[in-house]
Amino acid sequence: MSFATDGMDEQGQELDFEQKPRWYAVQVASGCEKQVKINLEQRIHNLDVADRILQVQIPKTSIVKIKKDGSRQQVKEKVFPGYILIEMMLDDEAWQVVKSTPHIINFVGAEQKPRYGRGRGHVKPLPLCNAEVERIFKQAEAEEVPVQIDQQVGDKILVLSGPFKDFEGEVVEVFPERNKLRALLSIFGRDTPVELEINQIEKQN
Repeated sequence: MSFATDGMDEQGQELDFEQKPRWYAVQVASGCEKQVKINLEQRIHNLDVADRILQVQIPKTSIVKIKKDGSRQQVKEKVFPGYILIEMMLDDEAWQVVKSTPHIINFVGAEQKPRYGRGRGHVKPLPLCNAEVERIFKQAEAEEVPVQIDQQVGDKILVLSGPFKDFEGEVVEVFPERNKLRALLSIFGRDTPVELEINQIEKQN
């Protein structure tokens, strides 16, 4: 495998070397985050750049999803779908190892104009600031698990229990922290807002 040399990328643009590890965000093909992480970690080992590419992370956070039957399921969701975070010392070799990994699109950074001609420029990788990195990983490690409800404003629903059983309506407001929603039900021919428990309703197709 050939690498760019003398601090240049493949378009002849200079890269700024980083003498200390910094975190970079890298865009990847949708749904390929896990496979990219596996492939990149294997390439780091095989190409002997573990002293410069130190970590590959997919920040995730725990959420509680409420199903249609009202039951709760705790799941892990990506904080930034379509991106991975890499802690690395940026030089031409490490940059090329990352950039040439399958399903990696590009580093997040600033677009640089080409030196000559009118062709497309390239993206100069920009490291994340320390405060941003701390916020991302603090969010991923948060002990308080937010609730995620499948129902959204505009959904058509059927009431399954309670005084409004068998009424149909439309969701106009959702209260995840209270496990409730407000829906407009047609009562005596008039649309009436009614507050319901999530486990009282079923989403209609």
